[in-house]
Amino acid sequence: MKITVAAIDFGTSKIVTLVAENGGNQRCDIIGAGVESYDGYQGGAWISPDSLKDAIASSVAKAQDQSHHKIREINVGVPGEFSRVYAVEAKVELQGTDPRVTPHDIELLFSRASEELSPLRGVIIHRSPAWFIVDDGKKTLEPVGMKGRELRALVSFVVTDEYFISETRQRMDELGIKVNGYFSVPTGEAMLFLPDEERDRTAVLIDMGYLSTDVMAVEGDAVVFHESIPMGGAYIALDVTYGLDIPLTMAEEIKRNYVYGLSGSNSEIEAVSSEGRNVSFPREKVAEVLEPRVDEIAEAIKKAIDESGVKLGNWSSVYLTGGGIGINRGGKDYLAAKLERPVREVPKRTAKLNSPVFSSALGLIDLVIDTMENQSSASGGPFDGIADFFRSLFGN
Repeated sequence: MKITVAAIDFGTSKIVTLVAENGGNQRCDIIGAGVESYDGYQGGAWISPDSLKDAIASSVAKAQDQSHHKIREINVGVPGEFSRVYAVEAKVELQGTDPRVTPHDIELLFSRASEELSPLRGVIIHRSPAWFIVDDGKKTLEPVGMKGRELRALVSFVVTDEYFISETRQRMDELGIKVNGYFSVPTGEAMLFLPDEERDRTAVLIDMGYLSTDVMAVEGDAVVFHESIPMGGAYIALDVTYGLDIPLTMAEEIKRNYVYGLSGSNSEIEAVSSEGRNVSFPREKVAEVLEPRVDEIAEAIKKAIDESGVKLGNWSSVYLTGGGIGINRGGKDYLAAKLERPVREVPKRTAKLNSPVFSSALGLIDLVIDTMENQSSASGGPFDGIADFFRSLFGN
């Protein structure tokens, strides 16, 4: 049976509403998308709160028109800037004459991990394991049934600001739309785009958006570190605006067309003026005003990774997405040189909306459907997979 779900992603420059169908030959088919530009947020608050409702309404309406589906219920994605990640290690002693790990042991372990967070400001919206270890064995995500005396785990909790929940729920209530639940956008993005084998070795995902850049370290099924850097593509464009004394629209075009790694080139970069004329700028001049900001963002990313406390080996992969420099030729290689690590593009997961600027929205809708499927499976009987079980939410 096909199930239709809707999710809304609040980016730093646009709101994306997706409508997806689950069932048939494809696990998830996007049947409608509504994209609406808005002023976004900064410093944990909306830049233009008075216009937020209208922007949401427009995004939802566009998704409804495209999907031919009336959105009465919606799942809300929580951006990284409105959430915090806590990675907590906990352990429990296994009981009985022939002690083996049971789902009850894992629930007890999670309860003990959550006690480490108390008192806590905010609402827990996601919990997931990075790994389990029975006695001194190897890390695993499927410990149920394993024999031993002690079970340890590293558990990740995503906590959302109550401000974000109350603000978005109020707008949805005013539009007559019920909020089904809140979901961690960084978690959804990481689970969708980072391959399982890369997460097992610990991987990093960098999402450079318009006003901020999210840096996530992922191990197993958990985001174990997250930091939101208050700089993104808009800062690059603004530097071009001031440096070349041109309107922001032209600066955005130059930023998108800029090719990294052509030092010494005498080529020129074109943009269209407000009068419709093509205007050319020497690449060397553009580089002088554009690259210092990119270098500053790269330095902040490297600092976040170095100070995260997460151990990355030579085998750990770094992935880049988002519209900051992810859509530019040579962008990932330029960042790789600054980070002193290879940087890869995230794999394409869908034929629709496959631009890096939609990575967070696609990760969100995938997490929503994944959670629905796992909750349905868990309610039907014994756990099919403990890793799947842990992706379920604590509640709305």
